[in-house]
Amino acid sequence: MPTELRIERDSLGEKAIPAHAYYGVHTARALANFRITGTTIGGYPALISALAAVKQAACQANRDLGLLDAPQADAIVRACTEIRNGALLEQFPIDPIQGGAGTSSNMNANEVIANRALELMGRARGDYTELHPLTHVNLGQSTNDVYPTAIKLAVVAHIRELVGALGRLTESFDRKSAEFADVIKMGRTQLQDAVPMTLGQEFGTYATMVREDCDRLGEGARLLLECNLGGTAIGTGINCHPDYPALACGYLSAIAGEPMSLAANPIEATQDCGAFVQVSGILKRVAVKLSKICNDLRLTSSGPLAGLREINLPAVQAGSSIMPGKVNPVIPELVNQVAFEVIGNDLTVTMAAEAGQLQLNAFEPIIVFSLLKTLTHLTAAVDSLATGCIDGITANRAHLQAGVRNSIGIVTALAPRLGYAVCARVSEQALATGHSVADIVVAAGMLSREEVGELLSPRRLAGLPAIAETSVSQVG
Repeated sequence: MPTELRIERDSLGEKAIPAHAYYGVHTARALANFRITGTTIGGYPALISALAAVKQAACQANRDLGLLDAPQADAIVRACTEIRNGALLEQFPIDPIQGGAGTSSNMNANEVIANRALELMGRARGDYTELHPLTHVNLGQSTNDVYPTAIKLAVVAHIRELVGALGRLTESFDRKSAEFADVIKMGRTQLQDAVPMTLGQEFGTYATMVREDCDRLGEGARLLLECNLGGTAIGTGINCHPDYPALACGYLSAIAGEPMSLAANPIEATQDCGAFVQVSGILKRVAVKLSKICNDLRLTSSGPLAGLREINLPAVQAGSSIMPGKVNPVIPELVNQVAFEVIGNDLTVTMAAEAGQLQLNAFEPIIVFSLLKTLTHLTAAVDSLATGCIDGITANRAHLQAGVRNSIGIVTALAPRLGYAVCARVSEQALATGHSVADIVVAAGMLSREEVGELLSPRRLAGLPAIAETSVSQVG
């Protein structure tokens, strides 16, 4: 059956719009012009919620200033509240990658809010005589202060989610650190035996690496809480009431639950994307460190018999269509691939920020699209790593202990007593004969069995406080 239509007009002329649509002519033109990703801005609810929050704050400020009458303001606030609560996401159908510095996203929000407000006022969609998307919903605003403010809020919301996921991952590493506190193993540098440590120390280090990044993300989020509301087109505040910026910023802080502040120089804030570059760099740091950890997990679990086989990752799916019984480290591999994507997204953000010209950066849409992809994918990957991998890891304790006992790396602990040159010869003999370092030193009369036992105490080798224990030289 034919779709019922309504006619809307803009400066380019008339255009038919589906009668049921809450969006209008500007959104319809964007739908025709931007068809790149196959996704929509409505697929990022935090972005739509942030746009509605900015519009609601603007409306309440304009109401206080006597620029909107009560029925108009009440209807706009009700419409914005519904959208912030998740309604009408399907009415935001345009592509995240768009020309116009985000104008289409702002127009889309203006039209949906206006038409829902009209409906709440008992009027038909598209009947803009009493409430207009630009005259009323966009009053005192420009895309160039609305869109940057909204995308900052959306990114901050996703940062909060990522920090929560990283916190859960940290707890997983901490639990494994405690579980493996007494498991001695060889540390490695350049993939070669170095000196002993505990598996608990290894996992505790991962916890610290992740915990540090939670702090850095918090710092990055604070940079994004500065906005240029009231700056309108280029930051000079044209067509804006002088009291509007402070009022709107105060309302936005209350609505969004974030301590927003006005930029000291709105002209600078309208054109400078440095905060996005810094946040993207922090996210790249997170990704690089997570990928390094996953590289370690894949190496130390390699085998199950012909590799390092220090730890066992939980088996979550069959690993081969031709090799029965093979199980792959698919969760770490997943995280590695997300990290590669994040690194690429960071380059996109960097180039887009650099490409800004004069008083505006036209490329904020690709900046926010890249950041939101990074944040959503990283958050999901981190949760998968914690629950699908770290929580189920077990240690091959006997194998790790034997590796320490048979390693020539422990000779380092004897160097202060015997000297570097002597220990080098001992290590060469151990490697050539297969005899243990301890046996060679005792047989040569260099040290007594008791002295070797004290020097090769596993806890001492791992830098832990001494307690009664069996030394490496006495094990096995």
